[in-house]
Amino acid sequence: MTINETQDEIISEFSELTDWMDRYAYIIDLGNTLAPFPENEKIPSNLIEGCQSRVWISAIRQDDKTIHFNADSDALIVKGIIALLLKVLNNRTPDEILSSDLYFLDKIGLKEHLSPTRSNGLVAMVRQIQNYAKAYKVLDS
Repeated sequence: MTINETQDEIISEFSELTDWMDRYAYIIDLGNTLAPFPENEKIPSNLIEGCQSRVWISAIRQDDKTIHFNADSDALIVKGIIALLLKVLNNRTPDEILSSDLYFLDKIGLKEHLSPTRSNGLVAMVRQIQNYAKAYKVLDS
């Protein structure tokens, strides 16, 4: 599936949930689907600056030049938000990540339902994923 197809699927899933409490529950459930984050990767270089909660993201370039991300957070909602981002951006090439327009965040209403500090954290998470993509793109050049 392409990034846009994945985003459209998420938009469709969220459209079936009319209440924001149901949407938050769904986001939390998504967070619970993340693979366990290795304790030895919970290091300062993987910690995202600008998040109210503690959020770790690590990245590994795979043989097919896609980037595999691992992530974790100490807050349930944030863990779910990072799971949403990874659902869209995980195992993609640097070019796919860097050229993506993450329109699903607006379409599902997530940005307007986050506190300002959580919104800043969301921006920081996206920026870190993009920074990994930029770094791996340079390595591939």
